[in-house]
Amino acid sequence: MMPFSTSDGTWNNPIVALFTSTSAVCVTGLSVVDPGSYFSFWGQLFIALLAQIGGLGYMTTTTFLIMLIGRKFDLRQKVAIQQALDRRGMQGSAQIIRSIIATTLIFEITGIFLLLFAFVPKFGWNQGLWLAIFHSINAWNNAGFSLFKDNLIGYQSSFLVVFTITGLIILGGIGYQVILESYFWLRDRLLKKPTNLFLSLDFKVATSTTLILLGLGTIAFLLVELRNPETFGSLSFSDKLLVAWFQSVTGRTAGFNTIDIGKMTNAGLFIMIALMFIGASPGGTGGGLKTTTLRVLTSCTKAILQGKEEVLLYDRKIGINVVLKAVGVFIGSVATVIVSTILIALTDPKLEFIQILFEVVSAFATVGLSTGITGSVSAAAKLILIVTMYIGRVGILLLMSAILGDPKPTRIHYPEENLLVG
Repeated sequence: MMPFSTSDGTWNNPIVALFTSTSAVCVTGLSVVDPGSYFSFWGQLFIALLAQIGGLGYMTTTTFLIMLIGRKFDLRQKVAIQQALDRRGMQGSAQIIRSIIATTLIFEITGIFLLLFAFVPKFGWNQGLWLAIFHSINAWNNAGFSLFKDNLIGYQSSFLVVFTITGLIILGGIGYQVILESYFWLRDRLLKKPTNLFLSLDFKVATSTTLILLGLGTIAFLLVELRNPETFGSLSFSDKLLVAWFQSVTGRTAGFNTIDIGKMTNAGLFIMIALMFIGASPGGTGGGLKTTTLRVLTSCTKAILQGKEEVLLYDRKIGINVVLKAVGVFIGSVATVIVSTILIALTDPKLEFIQILFEVVSAFATVGLSTGITGSVSAAAKLILIVTMYIGRVGILLLMSAILGDPKPTRIHYPEENLLVG
């Protein structure tokens, strides 16, 4: 809100400040103003810092600060790190945090270096360097804020920008565990170590599901938008492939765009909604339902159709607790989207349904894509989107457990009975 954060030096609107702050720390990317012209350098720096903290996660950031000042972890902090990173044990927590920070810095600095070749020739060293830093941080953390008025539409034909940004988005959203496993696997293979490193089920599910969604998304966008003169129609075939690839990647919780999202066909918008709702992978910087949740639910459906009583993934049985958690996440996510959509439809009845649904899913899945209505919705709708972004980033199950408290253990078991379903 401070005057030094705005380009005109005046006090910022509290709703704009709250919305931008929430969107940044929840690594969403939705904005009610143009960040490049509305905010000063300091305002843009605060957005980048909040996106960095939001992408790393609260526990990772605070633990890293504790390590910097030389303090040792007590038992409570070790348990908190274990739960935040979803690890099985408490050993090696400090090493994991160092690996996460190192991984983040390596990829963000690489992204900055590559983007310099695109931005410095046009904007000079000072502005070009800042643009490279800002966009690299936002891409890795799947935040999606851009300092250009048209986002990245001006670079839709640039192989360097497109593949640098999409590479950062994919790697940031796929999860640190997957990246670290890939590193150890490649290291052992290159050094020809005799160790037998087995890739985890998380790795297999996250990578395979991500590749499938990226491929299907690219093909789907190419087919439905091919003849749309407002998006793909006037582009060469190579540019169409490039644009389709970018939207398929960015729809997975990143928020950048190389076409005008508001001019997409309804079919294209609905495909984007589906990709946004699915989101990234656990342990990454993205949001959404998560790839692993989708695979557990589809494997449940496959098991039912095959008449099996066990849910299998890559010859591994999925526990009933994981299945129940996946169902809970799905139901909670759908309920949140439905409630938020209804509320905004009541506060802003003039908006089209597809626009409201797109905005809500984008907020809940911490994506940041918009059909262009974010700045024009009412103050009440902005507050609803703020709450939706917060729920999406924290997680619906975690939020409900924090409100309701820990479940009380019970020794009571009830008789089983069949129920007609479907």
